[in-house]
Amino acid sequence: MTCSILAFSGSLRAASHNQRLVECAASLARQAGADVTVVRLNDFDLPLYNQDDEDANGLPPGATRLKDMMKAHNGFLIGCPEYNSSITPALKNAIDWASRPREGEAPLECFAGKVVGLCAASPGALGGVRGLDHVREILSNIQCLVAPPGVAVGSVHEVIQDDGTLKPGRSADMLAQMVGNVVNCTKAMRGA
Repeated sequence: MTCSILAFSGSLRAASHNQRLVECAASLARQAGADVTVVRLNDFDLPLYNQDDEDANGLPPGATRLKDMMKAHNGFLIGCPEYNSSITPALKNAIDWASRPREGEAPLECFAGKVVGLCAASPGALGGVRGLDHVREILSNIQCLVAPPGVAVGSVHEVIQDDGTLKPGRSADMLAQMVGNVVNCTKAMRGA
C-alpha cells in the first residue's frame, strides 16, 4: 500500500525557490515509494478568507478543490517561504480556507492525523528557519503530525542545481532525512 503526498509551496512567485525545493522533496518522496502530487497555490483561486463571504457564498471553488485534494492525500510536503520572520499570507490563507468545515465532515478532516514535512529556502544565510516554527505551530494546533527535521536551506541559489536536486552536503542530507521520515511515518500509520 503506497502513501500519497500532496506537495506545494506557500509562495505565489513563478520562480519560487521554495517551489523548487518542494519539487526536489517530492522527487525524493517518489524515490522512497510515495505517490506524490505537486501543485502550486496559484492553481487555486483563493480569495482572502472572510467569514462574511463564506456565509453568503460558501467555499469558493478553488478552496473546495484544494480541500478535496488535501483530504485525498495521506500527508503533505510544504515549502515555507519566510516573510518578515513568519508564514506567508498565501500559505496561511490556504490553511484557513481548507480548515473550514463542510456539512458531513469531521472537524479538520483534511488536516487531522496527516504527516507533514516542512522545508524553506532563501537566498539569505538563515534559509527561512524562523518561519518554520510558526508553520509548525499552526499545523500542530490543527492536528497535523509535523515530521522532524524542519529543513531550512540558506544561500539556496548556490545549493540547488539546474536539474532541481540539491548539491551533496548538509542541506541535501537533511532534506532526504525529513522526506524519509514523512514517507515512513505515513506508511506506518496506514499499515503499509
